[in-house]
Amino acid sequence: MNRVAKSVLILTLAATTSVAVSAEVKTRDKTQLKLEGMLGRMAGMFGGKAVRDGVETTNAVKGSRKVEIGDTTGRIIDLEEEKVYDLDMRKKTYEVTTFDEIRRRLKEAQERARQDAQKEEGRQQPDQPSEKPTKEYDVDFDVKETGQQRTIAGHPARQVVSTVTVREKGRTLEDGGGAVMTVDSWLGPELPALKELVDFDMRYAKAINPDAPTLSAEQLATVVALYPMLKTASERLQKEGSKLQGTPLATTTIFEGVKGKDTLEQQKQSSGGGGLGGMLARRMIKKEEKPRATVFTLTHETVELSTDVAENELAIPAGFKQK
Repeated sequence: MNRVAKSVLILTLAATTSVAVSAEVKTRDKTQLKLEGMLGRMAGMFGGKAVRDGVETTNAVKGSRKVEIGDTTGRIIDLEEEKVYDLDMRKKTYEVTTFDEIRRRLKEAQERARQDAQKEEGRQQPDQPSEKPTKEYDVDFDVKETGQQRTIAGHPARQVVSTVTVREKGRTLEDGGGAVMTVDSWLGPELPALKELVDFDMRYAKAINPDAPTLSAEQLATVVALYPMLKTASERLQKEGSKLQGTPLATTTIFEGVKGKDTLEQQKQSSGGGGLGGMLARRMIKKEEKPRATVFTLTHETVELSTDVAENELAIPAGFKQK
């Protein structure tokens, strides 16, 4: 599965999944992540078919080891060894990375993302620290049972839509801006084996980044730097969503950024110059700048589920050589 998609998926699945008992499980899943804006354009250029159509992966967990296998790549995570084995299914090779190395790369990626975000928004210069006070936010949570039902992976599921709104303290979303995370979930019965997958991902995430609500990759670190309210929304979703009964078998997560009236007015004034440049700037803002814009949409569905995992399914495939 795409690393960014996996990272965002942990945010939403963990919200309605409690810690599981030790079990073994194998699933076949389909996941698609659609990034908007600059990140979306980059993903479209380099993501190919996986971005357009989504990806299917086979996942298996047993004890302290997990394997994820797709068409072209695979990954084995061992919590006891604290190692990750990245597989190239076409070349039949693999590369080993320690958790310590992943932690180092993560910190570097987050720092680069913060620096890029500051440069992009012009918030401060290296020799001129920002003196703006840190904003405080209110978080609203709403959940609705729609009454709709369907069968997923052989299990009955009901539709539940959860909405988390993060807004500037004491102001409405429209006035002060903020963010909205909407999670459209199809919840099946309590399935302890399936919960083991989410529990494993959470344990891995905490092992390499204890301060974050989820495992991050470079692109996700950029998203969080540009939209820090993603973490706030995710934490509230985990707190409230854990009260829902059932196991998520399919989810669609939409994260939106909302610009307040002050921000929109500032952008409008900054484009008020005369001449050809001012006219082009006004056209661009009118065309591109909207009060509410989608940052990403993530869809995930469990296609098959079983509770029988052979030992050789968790091992490096025969014939693979280390880089």
